[in-house]
Amino acid sequence: MFLTCMEIVTKELVSWMRGHDSSVFSISVHASGKYAITTSSDTAQLWDLDTFQRKRKLNIRQSVGIQKVFFLPLSNTIISCFKDNSIFAWECDTLFCKYQLPAPPESSSISYKVFAVTRDGRILAAGGKSNHLHLWCLEATQLFRIIQMPTKVRAIRHLEFLPDSFDAGSNQVLGVLSQDGIMRFVNIQTCKLLFEIGSLDEGISFSVISPHGRYIASIMENGSLNIYSVQALTQEINKPPPPLVKVIENFPKNKQSSVGLKMKVTSGRVQQPAKSRESKIQTRLLKQDPTGYFESKENELSDGLNKKRLQILLKGYGEYPTKYRMFIWRSLLQLPENHTAFSSLIDKGTHLAFLNLQKKYPIKSRKLLRVLQRTLSALAHWSAIFSDTPYLPLLAFPFVKLFQNNQLICFEVIATLIINWCQHWFEYFPNPPINILSMIENVLAFHDKELLQHFVNHDITSQLYAWPLLETLFSEVLTREEWLKLFDNVFSNHPSFLLMTVVAYNICSRAPLLNCKLKDDFEYFFHHRNNLDISVVIREVYHLMETTPTDIHPNSMLDAFVALTKGQYPVFNQYPKFIVDYQTQERERIRNDELDYLRERQTVEGMQAEVDQQRAEDESWYQKQELLCKAEETRRAMLLQEEEKMIQQRQRLAAVKRELKMKEIHLQDAARRRFLKLQQDQQEMELRRLDDEIGRKVHMRDQEIATTAKDLEMKQLELELQKRLYEKNLTRNQEAVAKEMQKDADAYRRKVDLEENMFHKLIETDQTQIQQTQKVIKENIAKAEQACLNNDWKIQTLHKQQCDDLQRNKCYQEVAKLLQENRRKETEVLNAMLEEEAKKWKEAEEKEFYLRSEKKAAARSDASRKWFLNQEISAAVEHAKNPYNKEAPKFPNEEVASGCLLRTSQLDDISEMDPSAHISLNRRTTDWDTTGQDLIKKVRHLRQRLTAQARHRCQTPGLLAT
Repeated sequence: MFLTCMEIVTKELVSWMRGHDSSVFSISVHASGKYAITTSSDTAQLWDLDTFQRKRKLNIRQSVGIQKVFFLPLSNTIISCFKDNSIFAWECDTLFCKYQLPAPPESSSISYKVFAVTRDGRILAAGGKSNHLHLWCLEATQLFRIIQMPTKVRAIRHLEFLPDSFDAGSNQVLGVLSQDGIMRFVNIQTCKLLFEIGSLDEGISFSVISPHGRYIASIMENGSLNIYSVQALTQEINKPPPPLVKVIENFPKNKQSSVGLKMKVTSGRVQQPAKSRESKIQTRLLKQDPTGYFESKENELSDGLNKKRLQILLKGYGEYPTKYRMFIWRSLLQLPENHTAFSSLIDKGTHLAFLNLQKKYPIKSRKLLRVLQRTLSALAHWSAIFSDTPYLPLLAFPFVKLFQNNQLICFEVIATLIINWCQHWFEYFPNPPINILSMIENVLAFHDKELLQHFVNHDITSQLYAWPLLETLFSEVLTREEWLKLFDNVFSNHPSFLLMTVVAYNICSRAPLLNCKLKDDFEYFFHHRNNLDISVVIREVYHLMETTPTDIHPNSMLDAFVALTKGQYPVFNQYPKFIVDYQTQERERIRNDELDYLRERQTVEGMQAEVDQQRAEDESWYQKQELLCKAEETRRAMLLQEEEKMIQQRQRLAAVKRELKMKEIHLQDAARRRFLKLQQDQQEMELRRLDDEIGRKVHMRDQEIATTAKDLEMKQLELELQKRLYEKNLTRNQEAVAKEMQKDADAYRRKVDLEENMFHKLIETDQTQIQQTQKVIKENIAKAEQACLNNDWKIQTLHKQQCDDLQRNKCYQEVAKLLQENRRKETEVLNAMLEEEAKKWKEAEEKEFYLRSEKKAAARSDASRKWFLNQEISAAVEHAKNPYNKEAPKFPNEEVASGCLLRTSQLDDISEMDPSAHISLNRRTTDWDTTGQDLIKKVRHLRQRLTAQARHRCQTPGLLAT
């Protein structure tokens, strides 16, 4: 057997991996993708996927097969599960055994068949031919829960955990596929049946769950593939985890603190764990047997077992436990397990004596036949006599069937059996062992003379009533369980026990045997199963072993048990070698003679076949020649007849041609007339069609004209409607603008009233202080008047410059208007509606810009005026507090004039100035205004003139537009 590794992208063969002798039924890949484990029934092999080389091989030492070997998720641990329910954990790198799971309780022991592990690798679920599920905690290496499925479940075929988004890998939902084809999903903590898929009519053969747990793919028994949505099946999956904070509740004191492991699966409420019936654990002390120290060392087996104790156990129960039977057999037989020696025997291949074994023993199972053939070939290579032993397949078949998964154990069990329990069987080869049969007959004569006399009277010898049982080892007359029970006792006793079993079988069957009269009846009895209790036979064997005299007891004639030697198998030559050699030589001579005879016969048959073939070819040639001559004469006669018929047919054809020619002329004349008439009809129809087309066109033209006129009327109505809507919108916009202007005017009036109140307050404050400041004011009047005159002269000069600027602005405005008029006319030519809309939007933007400029100028003027009034009020208050302060601010006239000039020159660019800068400018121009009331009036008059000039310049949209 071999495995192939393919590249899924290129679909090319990457490597061949050879090493398995039987079919591979499981492949497990490590999470890193570096290693893989392939499992067959007899071995498991670890492969390195980087080099595709076998790294290690798991050899089975027990006489059991492998159920499954796989990697634990997210770890380097390998789990190996065997058919005897033993589970081992191995380290992947060193293959060191980390731990072994203990045996489950006997009350809930099941034969494990299927396994599943959670994504975090902490919980192992195992099931088999039962409705129980075992849940193992791999961290604690103990069985922590047994789940009992519903009674409908008799066997479990597949297990798989359902992934969850919130469980961090500790999967809580387990999918269980049972023998009825229904997959049930159970919560392993609450043991509540969540949902199920499949039905009895449409059963599931196999299922697999997606990695995220959203979908379930199932192969149905009818061959179809179903995809299930987990979210649609249940609402309890992928829920957020419960809160971390929980309250500890006190249990009543009368309740026990320990609970059982076993829980039942319920579809409704959660089933609580069943309580243990016994409240106390009984403890017993084992007393040491004082005589055990003096037991013979011969009873101590290699695996720590004691043969005497095993015999006591066997007598008490009648058989060994099924779970440990193979282990006990290996210990009793002391098998050396010589792998190297057995491999050398197997490597010699199939023996010539067993090449055609399937013809004589047609076994249905190919695997069983192959194992039997290998075992018999190994025995034949071990000792030459076994290649000529006719009953060897019958003797070995029950052990081959029992140990078919471990051929080494099978071979060594048969070899040990032959050396010990088949002593002296081959001394009279090829005849049956007369000496052994004589022992059996002597014992039978001592214990049941009547039965032996009955055999003698009917000419029945020991070769009929004893040898069939020995050469088949009772496999033909016993069932599997009876046979195993018998050989539990055979392997636990002296080799003479098997011979005594033959005597006991006859004695226990004396009643039906005494009724047999014909030889065929005796032969049938000893080759078929009979209604006989094997336990009675075994008890009779023990009775015979104890009551048989020493002189006829086989125990005195047979050697004690001898185990196989380790390393190499012992030489087996307990047979007449000259007879075997003579038979081998004779068989070889007969085989050679047969080969020569077959070659000569083949040559003669070939020559005879060639002669017969030549004779047949000659006869066939002569027959063909005769047939050709007859066919030639027949063809000539047929040619003459055909020529006569051809002449007659030519004559008839000439007459027919003449008739056809006349008919053709008449038909052509009729067709010509009909064609002319058809053309005339078509021309008339074409004229009528043209008349109808002209009338239809005229009608359509009238309809189109009427429709166009209606469309024009409708279009005119739509234009009128649009014009009204446009006018209505303009009216609404004008109303909104008027309301906004009204609001601004109201705000302006309120602002003026506020300023007037502040100014009146200032005047009142000044009048109260006039008398006290008259002297100071009169002294400074002359200076103030001179400064005002200088400022008036400069203001007049500046006014002339502004007049020139206004004239230039008018020229610019006229040019801009001409340009605008030209653009407007050009736009009206293209689209009157678009030009009107653009003009309106342009005027609205100019007005809005002008409005923003006015607002900014008004805001600046308001700020300056407020600052001026506040300064005046503060100065008046300060003067009232200190009226005798004669120091007045003295500013040069040049500085005052330059301050006024600076203020007037910067009004053009005042829209771009910062309000704080504007306030500082006003502070420079008004620091000296606190000298008197007249000076205040002149400055106010000057500010009004400057404000009027600035407003006049802001009202020139032409200059702003350019």
